[in-house]
Amino acid sequence: MRKKALIIGIVVAVAALAGAYFFTRRGSAEPKYRKGKLDRGDVVATVTATGTLSAVTTVKVGSQVSGIIAKLYVDFNSTVRKGQLLTELDPTPFQQSVEQRRADLEKAKVELRSAEISLTRSKNLEKQQLLAQSELDGAQTARDSAAAAVAQSQAALKQAETNLSYTRIMSPIDGVVVDRQYDVGQTVAASFQAPVIFTIAQDLTKMQVLTNIDEADVGRIRIGQEASFSVDAFSDQPFKGAVSQIRLSPQTVQNVVTYPVVLDVANLDLKLKPGMTANVQVPVDVRKDVLRVQNSALRFRPDNADLAAEARKDKSKEAGKNGTASSAPPATSERAAPPGTGGRGGRGSGTGGPRPSAGTGTLYVEVPGTGGKLKPVTVRTLITDGNLTAIRTDDVKEGDEVIVGLATARAGAPGGGGQGAPGGGRRPF
Repeated sequence: MRKKALIIGIVVAVAALAGAYFFTRRGSAEPKYRKGKLDRGDVVATVTATGTLSAVTTVKVGSQVSGIIAKLYVDFNSTVRKGQLLTELDPTPFQQSVEQRRADLEKAKVELRSAEISLTRSKNLEKQQLLAQSELDGAQTARDSAAAAVAQSQAALKQAETNLSYTRIMSPIDGVVVDRQYDVGQTVAASFQAPVIFTIAQDLTKMQVLTNIDEADVGRIRIGQEASFSVDAFSDQPFKGAVSQIRLSPQTVQNVVTYPVVLDVANLDLKLKPGMTANVQVPVDVRKDVLRVQNSALRFRPDNADLAAEARKDKSKEAGKNGTASSAPPATSERAAPPGTGGRGGRGSGTGGPRPSAGTGTLYVEVPGTGGKLKPVTVRTLITDGNLTAIRTDDVKEGDEVIVGLATARAGAPGGGGQGAPGGGRRPF
């Protein structure tokens, strides 16, 4: 009995301790807001886009005649020199054509010699007045026709020899074979256009990135501007380039006008390969040693009930002047979109990035001794890098805490994520 009573007592004590801990936790005040501190540093606004890497000079090598691939002397990644033999077509039909044209030429020469003999005989007879002038003229015409036939046969022979030479395809430049379209035994048909057999990149130590920049951003791009980019193959390594060309050939994709922009890139270690996708960032504006705030703080909008009395009064007056209702939108941790982010990339341009347009924004700070009530602080917004925004104000300073969101925001709710979560509503500028 004593043992049973002891066990019951232990169980009751544990239950009492658990209940006390539970009610203590429930009774404790949990923080309602998430806060972030203002700091100082640099903010860089960039234009972002995607592009494709390629060699500066790429030559497509084709065939000017139709035939069957007889031999291949190079393959993918082969280093070639200018004038090097790349492949041969079966020369048999072309050699036969050359022999036929040679025979035609010999026949034409024989006919020319016969016509010249006849002309000489006719001239001698005409001198002796034994031949009519009309017959002499006919002999002269026959000789001229035979001479023209010889010239025609010579031209046909030269054409046949040229076609025979086309069966040996040479490299037009020094470079590396980056593509091969045919194998031995395949037929190359060149009836309407020259088919591409090889693609040769001239110098893979010098490459370029071809990207398309939104018309709203292209005005901030300059020749010689430095840029950085990354590729998926080396995601942890940034690469550098410089803007070398802004082409005046607009392209419209999903109603967005873009302009091709070319970056020159050094590739001395040959890590970059043709066709890789480059994620490009072009810095277009920078502010050094400025006061910075998280974009989520500029997106935050509290309930009207969470504002301090003075703030509610000021808001009601402002709403009355504007002829609008004084009630604030429902509280979320981030209501409005971050300033100057996204550009027009959402329309499918493949470009975008924060825009450095200035404006105003509102931060919220907690009023001491009011039980968590907030007051708004209007700030001048400068530029943003997508996560941080440079601001100018005399009402807050470095190290001050501002509200960046609700501590009880539901996971997955719109704007309920951390800093940089997508939000809807109006923009601060």
